[in-house]
Amino acid sequence: MKILISAEQIQDRIVDLGRRIAQDYHERAVTIVGVLTGSLIFLADLVRQLNLPLRIGLIQASSYRGAATEPGELHLAPELLPDVRGRHVLLIDDILDTGQTLSHLVAHLRSLEIASLRVGVLLRKIGRQNIPFQPDYVGFDIPNAFVVGYGLDYNDEYRHLPYIAELSNQ
Repeated sequence: MKILISAEQIQDRIVDLGRRIAQDYHERAVTIVGVLTGSLIFLADLVRQLNLPLRIGLIQASSYRGAATEPGELHLAPELLPDVRGRHVLLIDDILDTGQTLSHLVAHLRSLEIASLRVGVLLRKIGRQNIPFQPDYVGFDIPNAFVVGYGLDYNDEYRHLPYIAELSNQ
């Protein structure tokens, strides 16, 4: 594996993102919705940077199953999502790849009568989007490569790595 983003670079960027988010919400209550499972580590580190009144919710969405390295049909499971009606929502995901998952989640959340919606991603993969989508917060732009670590997996492995690495031979 080739390390693309070190653990230290990730933590430094999360501090910066936390500052921006705190300024943008300026003491307003926010519900942070993490997309399972890839966003969990990013979500945990990010919320510790926020001195805001907040709630945390989760939603499961996946277009990668098992050993797949290309997205397939999107599976959405919103059962873990709390009531967000009238709330300011910050949707957090691990990676913006084709845009399919995030655009679908944004449409779903907007249908729930929320007060506002912003989106943050740890990674934005360059050259893969086929659905136009611009997140409000981006940790890092990365090349079009299959990456693992810091929550991202291949066949449910490598999520525990503290860095982002390109998985070779996939």
